[in-house]
Order: sequence, then C-alpha cells, then structure tokens
Amino acid sequence: MDKKRQIQKKSFIKRFMGASEMGILIPLVVISIIIAILNPVFLSMSNIIDVLRNTSFIIIISLGMTFVLIARGLDLSVGSFVALMSLVVGLCMSAGIPVWLSIIITLLAGAVGGAFNALIIVKFNVPSLITTLGTMYMARGLVLILTQGVPIYPLPESFNAIGQESIAGIPYVLIIAVALSILFSFILRKTVYGRMVYALGGNEETARLSGIKVNLIKTAVYIVVTTLSALTGILIASRLGASQPTIGEGYEMKVIASVIIGGTSMSGGSGTILGSILGALFMSVITNGMTLVGVSVYWQNFVVGFIIILAVIIDQSKRRIKGAN
Repeated sequence: MDKKRQIQKKSFIKRFMGASEMGILIPLVVISIIIAILNPVFLSMSNIIDVLRNTSFIIIISLGMTFVLIARGLDLSVGSFVALMSLVVGLCMSAGIPVWLSIIITLLAGAVGGAFNALIIVKFNVPSLITTLGTMYMARGLVLILTQGVPIYPLPESFNAIGQESIAGIPYVLIIAVALSILFSFILRKTVYGRMVYALGGNEETARLSGIKVNLIKTAVYIVVTTLSALTGILIASRLGASQPTIGEGYEMKVIASVIIGGTSMSGGSGTILGSILGALFMSVITNGMTLVGVSVYWQNFVVGFIIILAVIIDQSKRRIKGAN
C-alpha cells in the first residue's frame, strides 16, 4: 500500500511540474521573491490588495481574450470598448436611468459591439487584426466625440460602491474576477462549447467538416470578449467614480500579453484560463515591482514590450518543436 501511495505521489508531482502553467508560475514566484527582498513593502497587505484589484480588471477581459486566441482570432478593440462602455453606463445614469438597468444596457451594448466585430470578420472575411484595429479607433473616436475629452461625474454612490467597497477586506472587483474565472474555466474545460473552441483553433476546416458551426462559435467568442470589456468599463468607472475618456488606454496590449505569457498560443488551439490569470498576475507584479524599486516608467514600457516579444518567440519555438516531433 505504501509503495502504491509513493507511486501516486510521484505521478501527481510529475503531472504538477509538467503542467503548462508551470512555465509562468515558477518565474512569477521567483520574481515576487526578488522584489520582496529589494522592497519588503511589496508583501504588505495593502500593496497585495492593490495589485490584486488592479489585476482583476485585466483578468476579466483576459478570460474572453483566451477564448478568442484559442479560436485563432484576435481583438485589439477591447481597450477602446472599456472606455466606450464606461461612457455608456455614465450617460445612462446621468439621464436618470436606474443603476441596475444602466449596467444591463451597457453589457448589452458591449455584446452588440462584439457582434459587429464578428459580422465583419465572418460575413466579409476581413482578418480579425484589421477589423478590430478599425473598431478600436472607431470606439475611441466615439468616446472623444461624445465627451469632448470631459469626464462624466458625479456618479451615484450606490454605483461607486461596486468598485470601491469590499467584503472582509476583499474588493468586490476581485470577488467578481474570481467568480468569473471559475465559470469560464469550467466552460472552456468541461463543456461542448469549450471543446468546439479548441477544435476551431486547432483546424478550422476539420472543425467545419466535423459538423461544428464555425461562424457561430467565432461570433460567440467576440461577443464574450467585448461583453467582458463592457463589464470592466463599468467596474473601472465605479472605482473612479467617473466615466473618463482615457479609461482603458493600453489595455488591449496588457490583455493580449497576459494571455500569451500565460501559455495561450497565437496560432490557436491551446491555452487555459489559469494560465491567462497567472500571466495577468505576472504582468502586474512586474509593473508593481519596478515601481517599488524606482524603475522609470519609460523602462517599464520597454520591459513589458520585451516580455511580449519573448513570449511570442517561446510560443513559436514550442510550435516548431511540436511540429518536428
């Protein structure tokens, strides 16, 4: 019996160490230790909560982006949709619409944005890179047209409480991010829809021949990611107590970097929700750590860009090795 337990233990350790997420978990732990040594403030409860809260916004969008990349797509419009949807919820509440209804309207508006992206990609066969690059500028342009660069405030206190208050010291935003992460991980790993997303990203023609409604799956992933972007816009506006036109700037790169660093391939067909979460944490820890040790913000951007390139190089190298085998 003891020998059997030892074999099971070794098998568990082997599976654990061989998990795809270990490629980002180990560097995350090592970098966290180094930063904590350089500046012990990193491990203070207030800093940890701040890091987790800020990471939650990226994680929520990353959940949808994971589906998009696994399906061999791309969405550059998410940051602009964050800004546009934060504006929509602010305008709705300023017009006297109840908070709960304003949130629902905004989420539906986000879904419509995703459907528009999918329509261009699916019906007109325009590459996702070009389509979402266009809608990125369109959405950001609408924000500036509607606001003239002026924030919308004040927002109702009941709305602001969503982004500013907490339960037992845990921000509502973090709780929402964790709940959604569990839900989307289950969908991706345990449902027929999740398997179809993997199949689509692995080989679109094979997926079509096997009876999968390819266009429907594509449409769904783009609707999901923009709806989650809308939710993020709502939460950030709630956190700030205002709908600001600059909200979401640079989020598209942060989200895509997080998902790729977490092990999701840009070539489609592989990736996990846990990996994307760890990727988002890695990016936040790097940024927070550089700030704590006094690294210039200019160098921070350089480091983030370098990490993105390195992650893509590693992804492509893995693909070549698998192809060779």
